[in-house]
Amino acid sequence: INSFHQECLYYLNTYGTHLALISFYMRHDGMKEALTYLINKDCPEEIFLEGVLQPSLERGCLGMLQGILEKLDPGLESCSRYLMASCQFLQRRAYYHSLYQLQQFMMFIPPAGGTAGTSLPFFVHVYQSDPESDFVQRWLVRAKEHLKTYLQEQQGRGGGRRRSQVNSFRKMMSSSDVSRSHMNTIELQLEVTRFLHRCESSGSSSLPTLFGGSPMKVEVACKVMLGGKNIEEGFGIAYRVIQDFQLEAQAVYVRAGQRLVRQKQYGSVRQLLKCVGESGTATKNDCDALILDCAKELESLILEMKSAENKVQ
Repeated sequence: INSFHQECLYYLNTYGTHLALISFYMRHDGMKEALTYLINKDCPEEIFLEGVLQPSLERGCLGMLQGILEKLDPGLESCSRYLMASCQFLQRRAYYHSLYQLQQFMMFIPPAGGTAGTSLPFFVHVYQSDPESDFVQRWLVRAKEHLKTYLQEQQGRGGGRRRSQVNSFRKMMSSSDVSRSHMNTIELQLEVTRFLHRCESSGSSSLPTLFGGSPMKVEVACKVMLGGKNIEEGFGIAYRVIQDFQLEAQAVYVRAGQRLVRQKQYGSVRQLLKCVGESGTATKNDCDALILDCAKELESLILEMKSAENKVQ
């Protein structure tokens, strides 16, 4: 290192800010020095994002960043908060492929809160941009394998760095949470995707997924229920969605019934009533309420008629 470089380092160490020194290291191919300084000084996450992550992304050096972090902090304990902040940053910026790469580096271990540390944002992005792509189904299978690996590690069959990371790297879901929540969601989403693809009913370029909130899950159940050749074909999968996510069944049935009325598929309304009645969980009052809501929808359509004579008929 020449004397001019040393003078700059002395000045920045004496008078400069953390960000200024880290940025200097990064500009002069000193990523290791930048990360060592950042970890030793316990710098805020914002400095890591601005001083290290963004320059690494711009130069295509995310893999190099991961390698240096692993050497400096094999258990990823000291840098865990920087990694989580990076996931959140990448999700906000919609850098889904970089996000997925970072998630794989983090061993796809779901955090206790939010989805930024899982691959769910990447899936939603891909699914909504091309819902009928075979890649979507391949990704779901891969995500399922990620979770199986995690569950095996939790049960003591992992080793080396992964086992250490499971014990030390940030708050994580228990294996039962992962199995019940993420695994079931992925399996059911895979079934929904295959069903809609087979029925060729997913013509929209932006479809809801089971990784959203309750309103989105209700919409998924409704689309599946109406997506088959008849109501009975899709009702079974839709009913599983309702049961697995504890959705308000009546809300799904009413939405489906109203759409059928608007499409003048009155025979399908009768099929819907039959399936609801045979589900074993609906009461007579539920069926009556569904009929009333469908009747109200039909009444509203009648009121939109321009001819008074036609309204009477």
